Amino acid sequence: MPFIQPGRGDVHVDRPLTNLSLAFTQDQDMFVADKVFPNIPVVNRSDEYYTYDRGEFNRDEMEKRAPGTQSAGGGYTIGTDNYSADVWAYHKDIHDQVRNNADPSINLEREAVDYVTTKALIKREVLFTSTYFASSIPGAIWTFAADGAAARSGAFDPTDGTDTNNKLLGWASDSSTPIEDVREGKRFVQQISGFRPNVLTCSRAVFDRLLDHPDIVGRLDAGQTPGGPAMVNKARLAALFEVDEILVMDAIQNTANKGAANAHSFIGGDHALLSYRPANPGLMTPSAGYTFSWTGHLGATTAGSRIKRFRMEPEASDRVEIEMAFDQKLVSADLGYFFSDILDVT
Repeated sequence: MPFIQPGRGDVHVDRPLTNLSLAFTQDQDMFVADKVFPNIPVVNRSDEYYTYDRGEFNRDEMEKRAPGTQSAGGGYTIGTDNYSADVWAYHKDIHDQVRNNADPSINLEREAVDYVTTKALIKREVLFTSTYFASSIPGAIWTFAADGAAARSGAFDPTDGTDTNNKLLGWASDSSTPIEDVREGKRFVQQISGFRPNVLTCSRAVFDRLLDHPDIVGRLDAGQTPGGPAMVNKARLAALFEVDEILVMDAIQNTANKGAANAHSFIGGDHALLSYRPANPGLMTPSAGYTFSWTGHLGATTAGSRIKRFRMEPEASDRVEIEMAFDQKLVSADLGYFFSDILDVT
């Protein structure tokens, strides 16, 4: 092969592009921990709130009134519960020597903000999932729960929420009945609480399966051009299930230790949660849960988070630090129906 002068290395020196870099920063819309429960900004880190016994409101006690007699009457009890917002924090240091040697395409401050923000969002999502959205939960947190299995068995007594090892045919099976299962879950919750669940939260795997389930595709197939596909999306699926919103847990996490091979997975597992969320949280307004976000922390947003940048002179560095203060509080276990490992058919 002839030797060519000048060569490629003589006319161009490879250097980083100034208009392109690759960073796998997850979109905030992929996280749902701040959407399943309504957010309540609170001034104090901990406090109490009032609770009412719904049984007192739902009892039939009105009586006929005879002339000259007093009306039937009664009352109700008021209790209290409390929240306590934990403060979580994480930082990234920007060393002077690194900044002073950085190429123009690297914006260390912006990258540090994105980095610590992603860490905070993952932590909040993992905490929500491990507490309210994990396979170890059925019967322990939510009043109503069912496991995916090879066949349906067990039952609930919806009058008192008694769980007798409830099993549903896993939705991975074409013979399963997710539409009927969700409808039954809504009916059970409404019968014991008086409120009909209006939010369905699904892991990505469960949502994708629902999109392809033959029962769902078949019900949405009416009016399609012969041979054409029935298009199933989030809005149409929500209408079919008669809920206000479907939330999909698209966030991922790397569970490997630093230095080990990456082990990425979806945070939501193979689960789904049917729950009630009020349109406007407020006094005497029930909800499956509330997220109490501490806004009284100096500079905190309505989500209870704040980002600070300050000097670490002994380390010759600037520190970018995020704090997030919140309490994801279960308010009413009766307002949720949890589908655990619902794709399982074993």
